[in-house]
Amino acid sequence: MNARAQGERDSAAAARPARQINVVLRNQEAASSGAATSPEALAASRGLPSSGPWAIWQQELERMVGLDNVKELVYEIYALLQIAQYRGDAGLHSQAHVYHMIFRGNPGTGKTTVARLLAKLFQSMGLLTKGHLVEVERADLVGEYIGHTAQKTRDLVKKALGGVLFVDEAYSLARGGEKDFGKEAIDTLVKAMEDHRNQFVLILAGYPMEIDMFMMTNPGLPSRFPIQMDFPDFSVDQLLQIAEGMARERDYVLLPQAVAKLKQNVLQEKEATGHPFSNARYVRNMLERAIRNQAVRLLQQYPSASPSRQELVGIRPEDLKPLPAAGTPAGPAFGWGFN
Repeated sequence: MNARAQGERDSAAAARPARQINVVLRNQEAASSGAATSPEALAASRGLPSSGPWAIWQQELERMVGLDNVKELVYEIYALLQIAQYRGDAGLHSQAHVYHMIFRGNPGTGKTTVARLLAKLFQSMGLLTKGHLVEVERADLVGEYIGHTAQKTRDLVKKALGGVLFVDEAYSLARGGEKDFGKEAIDTLVKAMEDHRNQFVLILAGYPMEIDMFMMTNPGLPSRFPIQMDFPDFSVDQLLQIAEGMARERDYVLLPQAVAKLKQNVLQEKEATGHPFSNARYVRNMLERAIRNQAVRLLQQYPSASPSRQELVGIRPEDLKPLPAAGTPAGPAFGWGFN
């Protein structure tokens, strides 16, 4: 009789739908199936809602090439916030978590884009009231005389309340040593994290080695940033995919010969020494210059007539010229904020 009852309970448990959130890593799923996973299939495997705010965030994430580890961590944050809401609805205690973060990565790996996405996520989930991003660097925080730095930093923290304060190249605050005003900025930020607990999220970003050294300058810093994201360099194939997506957004097409030329330029730039490779920022600037070169070429070819639609959208290999060695302009363009 007991065996029969146990069998009935086992059958009922097997028939009952599972309620836990299933996390399936993209690289594992792709490896097992031998094919790329669609955003819809990925969402279904994780138990994600097909509509609502997360569906929008999912589209934003999947639009970004690579960064699988970053996407997984963003999903973990979403899951934590969602379960916290469920616990609150059920009358259960839900402890407030700290969401200050460290972003480690080279230029052009998507750090600013992800920070902006997280600000929107936190606002939609009720963690932040505004969900805006305030992006600053050393010059914005550090003043010219004693007391000036603390005031500038407090003003920027006040501006960021309800949103995310994103400090790029944060390690530059510690470069001047003990007597540098940068230390005053660090101390003011640490105090603000306590004074305005859960009112804003602070993200410190920079090169991997430099940001790790910066964190060791103050024993209390690592424990204040429990979430750390690594933004790896893009592979050559990923950079080509990014470039084609950028071109497509602007109604341009990289012809096959142009893709081959771009690949050659990317390989040469990645192998060059003396400066860090700027990843997606590099291909973005290459594309911008190619569009300018295409415009000049078409005007010369058609001085008194309008080029065909095919000519207007096509980027040829001769349009892709190497960028100046002195560097490329900073800042996002065409809506692609790869910083």
